[in-house]
Amino acid sequence: MEHLWTPWRSTYMKSKKDVGLCVFCRAGSAHGNDEENLVILRANFSFIMLNRYPYTTGHLMIAPFQHAARLQEIAEETALEMMHLARRAEAVIQQAYNPDGLNIGLNLGEAAGAGIEQHLHLHALPRWKGDANFMTSIGQTRIIPELLVDTYTKLKTGFSAL
Repeated sequence: MEHLWTPWRSTYMKSKKDVGLCVFCRAGSAHGNDEENLVILRANFSFIMLNRYPYTTGHLMIAPFQHAARLQEIAEETALEMMHLARRAEAVIQQAYNPDGLNIGLNLGEAAGAGIEQHLHLHALPRWKGDANFMTSIGQTRIIPELLVDTYTKLKTGFSAL
């Protein structure tokens, strides 16, 4: 039997859940609690936050403040701002992690892989040639080598410097 030690998840599991709000609406409306909610940057119509359960170190998400599931449901200015933030995220991730590449994209709907399909969000994450190493391929396990608090500090500093 394989055991993965993830003590940081107990804080999340014990935390009071805000029933009725999705994770993006909760984080977007929780002014003053940005570090706790992993919000890195707030813009006019959207914001950037870390993925609490990242695919890889540096995995962030850009979401509109508006609760909307599809691009067609948000205003043009919101979509443009999200793309502008994606361009900034590309620069910050590149500078912070020097990856071999990046994935930037949307998963619209459950069939497309959206984990939270009710609230549109754009993923931006660094990728390295060794991403599909033996731990992922054979062990079905991902290795995240950096604490979220360290990722938060590194990326927040990067966005502040732009």
